[in-house]
Amino acid sequence: MSSPHGGLDDQIERLMQCKPLPEAEVRALCEKAKEILMEESNVQPVRSPVTICGDIHGQFHDLAELFRIGGKCPDTNYLFMGDYVDRGYYSVETVTLLVSLKVRYPQRITILRGNHESRQITQVYGFYDECLRK
Repeated sequence: MSSPHGGLDDQIERLMQCKPLPEAEVRALCEKAKEILMEESNVQPVRSPVTICGDIHGQFHDLAELFRIGGKCPDTNYLFMGDYVDRGYYSVETVTLLVSLKVRYPQRITILRGNHESRQITQVYGFYDECLRK
């Protein structure tokens, strides 16, 4: 019997290898994430113990190293403080992986919005252009 999360697990596996998802899959993933995030309050409880992670800025391989050292979701609870995109080369893959993990393990990963997740900043620092390219 297949897992109800089989497709999502496959996407996470591809993303962990820094392989981008097709646009249609990213759109569907974002819709699921939107549903989850809209249900969360502005003050969100976080399970402890928790590993708190600062700015990633599109450094996908640094994110992979964080998971290697800290443990994979859902074995470890994570709080990401924002600034997932811009500056690094793999912003699309980085933010897509974090969003997919949020959808798959909504109680185990908390993602906050940093200033680099605003439209104006992404147009200045590169994420917008990266989205158009990829």
